[in-house]
Amino acid sequence: MKNIVVLISGNGSNLQAIIDACKEKKINGTLRAVFSNKADAFGLERAREAAIPAHTLLASQFASRDAFDRELMHEIDAYAPDVVVLAGYMRILSPAFVTHYAGRLLNIHPSLLPKYPGLNTHRQVLENGDEVHGTSVHFVTEELDGGPVILQAKVPVFDGDTEEEIAERVQTQEHAIYPLVVSWFVDGRLSMKDNSAWLDGVCLPPEGYAADE
Repeated sequence: MKNIVVLISGNGSNLQAIIDACKEKKINGTLRAVFSNKADAFGLERAREAAIPAHTLLASQFASRDAFDRELMHEIDAYAPDVVVLAGYMRILSPAFVTHYAGRLLNIHPSLLPKYPGLNTHRQVLENGDEVHGTSVHFVTEELDGGPVILQAKVPVFDGDTEEEIAERVQTQEHAIYPLVVSWFVDGRLSMKDNSAWLDGVCLPPEGYAADE
């Protein structure tokens, strides 16, 4: 069984989807620990409820980003992770952290990358009058939200939508595709090489697997 460690900063709804998928054997792995940079993150409660070790590391305890990430790596590595999953983790990672977990560090981002990296993606969709929005699971590289895309899910944008309505629509898709990608990884089907995502020995296109199906 592969070991999974999840990093969160907030509510942890994607964490819950992964917890449920592990429980239902849809992910053939063990969620070994959850880490948060926010002591009041509700995702920590989700972890405790599922009897998963839950840890908090606060930036205020460290002199620098590098020092924070060094300690975080040390604590994560105690669980011998095969994959580290970012699920709403809102800190920029240091190059050393990204390099340490290269090829086994996943993230989910609420846009159809490469559109709208960074924050406030739903607002940008509304401001630009987009008719389609979505979410992307990707490998993490040093480029912010710029690693190779593995899988995307699209959602419609309707006239009169609010940011909250779009966010809810996107999250529903996130909860479906993130556990799926984690399962691909722990089953040995998914890898990153030459800065591309590979599934079942096939190099995926820039928009990820089966984007138009």
